[in-house]
Amino acid sequence: MKISPSILSADFARLAEEVQAVEKAGADYIHVDVMDGHFVPNLTIGPPVVKAIRRCTGLPLDVHLMMEGPDDFLAEFAAAGADILTVHVEAVVHLHRTLTEIRRLGLRAGVSLNPSTPVCLVEPALDYADLVLVMSVNPGFGGQELIPEVLPKIAEIRGLIIQKGRAAELEVDGGIKVNNIGAVAGAGADVFVSGSGIFGTPDYGQTISSMKNIISPRRPQRSPRKKG
Repeated sequence: MKISPSILSADFARLAEEVQAVEKAGADYIHVDVMDGHFVPNLTIGPPVVKAIRRCTGLPLDVHLMMEGPDDFLAEFAAAGADILTVHVEAVVHLHRTLTEIRRLGLRAGVSLNPSTPVCLVEPALDYADLVLVMSVNPGFGGQELIPEVLPKIAEIRGLIIQKGRAAELEVDGGIKVNNIGAVAGAGADVFVSGSGIFGTPDYGQTISSMKNIISPRRPQRSPRKKG
């Protein structure tokens, strides 16, 4: 069970300090939302900022590409220091090729789907994805409320991961806070992205500790690893 604070809600004037603060507070990943102003209605950061973050933390950089045509930037984000690159099934034409290229670059490959996107569109990718990211808000802005109707989708994907015997992580992003992280964990998630739910609180350490205390007894069944 991992907590991945989203820097979208951090103080960008003190970004290095913010990243180091959540690392010290017990974060497992650093979640970096890349938005292009086309696929989602917001514009955020690119490889130079990822490179800067890489210099100030040893945590895995969980880079979420909410953008059209991500294939053109995979090598740049890899060179900048990303550890995980996640693309959206809605934005990629040749998903198998994209995820294969991410792995060829030496990174873990993730696939994401928006709240209204059916699970059947990502099911074929489960055989070659290292992470599945379920959006529990409509992407583009931080501080939104979690859409509860997404919980059955999380459970459905967890069931498919188990059925296929995969070891892919199941990540959920959007509106996750101390008061609802238990329900998300109960649905089957094992990586939790939280922006304002962490950075909007006065004590990052206490918040992350509270989240981990809640999700620890709710650990879902993990899928067995394939042999060979």
